[in-house]
Amino acid sequence: MQSKPQLMKLLKEVSRSFYLTMRVLPGSIRMQISAAYLLARATDTIADTELIPAEVRVEVLQRLRAAILAGQSSSFVEGDSQVSALLQAQGETSEKTLLENVGEVIRRVEKFSAEDRADIHTVLETITEGQLMDLKRFVVGREPETVRALQTEEELDEYTYSVAGCVGEFWTRICRRHLYPQAEINEEKLFENAIHFGKGLQLVNILRDLPADLKNGRCYLPEKSLQKLELSVESLKNPDSYPILRTYYKWYLAKALFYLQDGAQYLEDTPGRWRTWLMRLGCTWPILIGAKTLKLLGETNPLDPTQKVKVSRKEVKSILFSTILRGFIPDGWKDLFEQTFKEANRSVVCHNRTELPREEPSKN
Repeated sequence: MQSKPQLMKLLKEVSRSFYLTMRVLPGSIRMQISAAYLLARATDTIADTELIPAEVRVEVLQRLRAAILAGQSSSFVEGDSQVSALLQAQGETSEKTLLENVGEVIRRVEKFSAEDRADIHTVLETITEGQLMDLKRFVVGREPETVRALQTEEELDEYTYSVAGCVGEFWTRICRRHLYPQAEINEEKLFENAIHFGKGLQLVNILRDLPADLKNGRCYLPEKSLQKLELSVESLKNPDSYPILRTYYKWYLAKALFYLQDGAQYLEDTPGRWRTWLMRLGCTWPILIGAKTLKLLGETNPLDPTQKVKVSRKEVKSILFSTILRGFIPDGWKDLFEQTFKEANRSVVCHNRTELPREEPSKN
């Protein structure tokens, strides 16, 4: 796995969708972002391996985190019974291949410049902190068949930053350094929108995966807000609870949509129309797919586990085709975003505001 093609081959095996985005990135940033993604995917695999006791996952994750931050490529996999058990639990999957080769990815990171290496270490430190927090909060010591929830809106905001918002921040630092180092821009606003972009994508995942998370003992909708609606966490397992939850749930759909709109603004404000064209093209796809997912969620009962919400392959292909064509037309992406956001907004708007915990969904 010493060469670039081998790194990209591993990326293709573990994530075909993200691989598409990476393939169109400029060469000057492709390897840095790909390596960071692979390390984050490796730590996420450890955190999510339910066949291994949660306490063991915490310990192994902490050790991999230390290895990444120290650049110690040989200190994780070799000769360790806990890691061997974790690898065995993966079966013959791409995740197992990734974990077996994580030392090679760490070695690749150590070949980057000091600035790029520091940014990768920083984002992985933040991501793994969120993953460890997630394990300790939801899994360690939890009784079977019970559900644990986040307590406050602040905890949810902290979580979305630690596992996704920080990625937008990292992405922008790498792009700023390699693609538009001399451009005069409003950096504060650019980084704010980059963070919102990441948070928005994570909120889409949380809102879409609500029934599956409940089944796995996790609720990311804050318990204190649910209590204001006289709902318990357990009651969300019943699809009949949705009429009570609807306004609050749509409030979060609107917040996620606001964040994705900030993501679109982030792309528009990114300097270098042609120099950054491929990078911005790769970013249009998750924004548009996310907005269409929010539209579908607004039209269904998200507590019903039998209703699988997913943008169709046909529509994804249509998005890929239309964004490439429109990318050569002035304001082509802007028009496409506006049209998609308008359609999503009609679906997520809820006119009954009496159940909202506050007047407007905050974008902070």
